[in-house]
Amino acid sequence: MRGLHVCNSQYRSPGCGRPLSRRLALAFYAGLLVLPFMITLSINGAMYVFRNEIDNWYHADLKRVQVQDSQRLAPTAQVASALDAVPGTAVKYTDPADPGASTEITVSTERGKMAVYVNPYNGLVLGAMPDRSTIMWTIRTLHSFKYFGTWTRYVIEIAAGWSILLVGTGTWRWWPRGQKGGIVSVRGKPQRRVFWRDLHAVTGLLVGFFIVFLAVTGMPWSGVWGSKVNEWANGNNFGYPDGVRVNVPMSQQKLDQIAKTSWSLEQAQIPESPVPGGTPITLDDAVASFDRLGLHRGYAVNLPQKPEDMFSGSVYPDDLTQQRVVHLDQYSGQPLLDMGYADYGPLGKWLEWGINTHMGQTFGVLIHAAITAIEGRSTAATRMAGLLVDEWTPERIRDLEASLYIGFNAGGDKPAQPAAADGIGRSIPGPEAHAPRRAACPASPATDPAPTQPDLPDAAPATQPWSITE
Repeated sequence: MRGLHVCNSQYRSPGCGRPLSRRLALAFYAGLLVLPFMITLSINGAMYVFRNEIDNWYHADLKRVQVQDSQRLAPTAQVASALDAVPGTAVKYTDPADPGASTEITVSTERGKMAVYVNPYNGLVLGAMPDRSTIMWTIRTLHSFKYFGTWTRYVIEIAAGWSILLVGTGTWRWWPRGQKGGIVSVRGKPQRRVFWRDLHAVTGLLVGFFIVFLAVTGMPWSGVWGSKVNEWANGNNFGYPDGVRVNVPMSQQKLDQIAKTSWSLEQAQIPESPVPGGTPITLDDAVASFDRLGLHRGYAVNLPQKPEDMFSGSVYPDDLTQQRVVHLDQYSGQPLLDMGYADYGPLGKWLEWGINTHMGQTFGVLIHAAITAIEGRSTAATRMAGLLVDEWTPERIRDLEASLYIGFNAGGDKPAQPAAADGIGRSIPGPEAHAPRRAACPASPATDPAPTQPDLPDAAPATQPWSITE
């Protein structure tokens, strides 16, 4: 049993009479699958890099205030103003990140959580909107496909896996096999197919690293792979990364359920006050403690809702070294757990660095946005060049399907020898490959006699569907 040999009905496929490469077929289907996702992820990913700038511009009436010389109001006074405007239970206080930022108070209501924005200088309520409903939160859910439901996150996870397969098969096809050109340079002119072949190979090589890096560092957010890796990396020690010392009572509530947190702390459990009772400290006291401990501006404080709960302060700025989570006993005000990036183990540090870089927080937003835009445009250009060089007619696609899914030949035809090597591990058909011929390859002379050919007038040579010549 040998590989199936198929020829299309109008033009002879390159290498008719020999099996089509399954690697070629895998690269083709992987490219078709991931290209729409690559373009979409590049666009909304580049937008999310500028999340703070876009949010502050689009929601300027809620998020920005006039800087004043007067001192800010106490946090409890700001929470009281928010509850007057939106009745409910205050669950989170977000410290202004800079002098011109408003204070965000998260209030739990019968309709769900609401984000109430308060001027920290005079307590004026600027407005309210559903929690996590800003334009950048919408872009973030679109980027992860969480916006469309749970099952769509599995689709984007599959696309990320196939993008890695795309780079792997493309690298195998590019790998030099003795040729001198078309490795890191583009030969020929746009009228020649060798130009598009080299453009596909060279641009694919250059952009392949970024595709794999962004796919791998984005996988921690995926539904299957990400959750399993998180459980494996942080499944012990109450969900805290290896290296963090935890020796206090823990509740069943997780940090990710009450506040935005880093990937490594999504499984982290919230501590409990050792001996509930006495007079709790106020939010003002807790904020003063967090300021004294040196938390980066813009930190969020989760307010205790039960006698055994704590004041939990957390902040995740662009600078990884400033990541911090502090849990205060709501009665004594003492920190029971204080951890930062330096406390993570090697695996936690590596994962957090990759996630931070994926979000454009390591090398600056401009560099990351440029890389994302180049990656998206280069991927589209690479795939279009691949379509041109491979002449993807419907017949050609059927040839690939036959080779990929059937993969056998009862006739035992001997594969035809390639005319020349193109430098990417494929063959370039000779001029006779483009002449009109029958739909099937010639039968073996050992089994069937050669059919007689009637005298026919000279026919005009067939033309290529893309009008690209060698």
